Amino acid sequence: MRLLVVEDDRTLHQQIVTALEHAGYAVDSAFDGEEGQFLGETEPYDAAILDLGLPKVDGVSVLTAWRREGRKMPVIILTARDRWSDKVQGFDAGADDYVTKPFHIEELLARVRALLRRATGHATSEITCGPVKLDTRSGRVAVDGNPIRLTSHEYRLLSYLMHHTGRIVSRGELTEHLYDQDFDRDSNTIEVFIGRLRKKLGVDIIQTVRGLGYLLDTGQTKT
Repeated sequence: MRLLVVEDDRTLHQQIVTALEHAGYAVDSAFDGEEGQFLGETEPYDAAILDLGLPKVDGVSVLTAWRREGRKMPVIILTARDRWSDKVQGFDAGADDYVTKPFHIEELLARVRALLRRATGHATSEITCGPVKLDTRSGRVAVDGNPIRLTSHEYRLLSYLMHHTGRIVSRGELTEHLYDQDFDRDSNTIEVFIGRLRKKLGVDIIQTVRGLGYLLDTGQTKT
């Protein structure tokens, strides 16, 4: 999953990005509204975290522009404690959730997980496909109850496929959603990670659809 963080407080910004990356997300950064609006309009994010008090262009204007351009990714707005009016403006502009400053990083991570889960049609934080279980809270993967150790990129790949069960995911889509904008992308890398993932899981749940992409066996998937 690939996220965008738009926050001008550099200390808070780094704390958020570090926590999200540690949780297994690819993260892009913007420090003002102008840059954030551009990235949100041009890159395919799975969700965005948007401060409302931004330099150059305020957060409500950024969110309004995203929605006007048809960008549908879930958006969490960050607001100051006593600015209830910001929350109203944010929701009216198209926000999906809000977090009031100051906040605990764990709360923000939980809200991100919930938005991503709802956006992809999953009811709980555990996603199961046959013998494979992925716990989005802990970032743990198990096959028949036995824990499997994955690298960060292998986890991102499996998580994206399991969040999007029931449809074919192309190699290009995976490339766009697994890496941040600064990553040196190589389309062949996806095939390498798919191969490693199949070997580590030891079960045949990732189907290759020739010429189109990859598909998890939805007949065995539940949440």
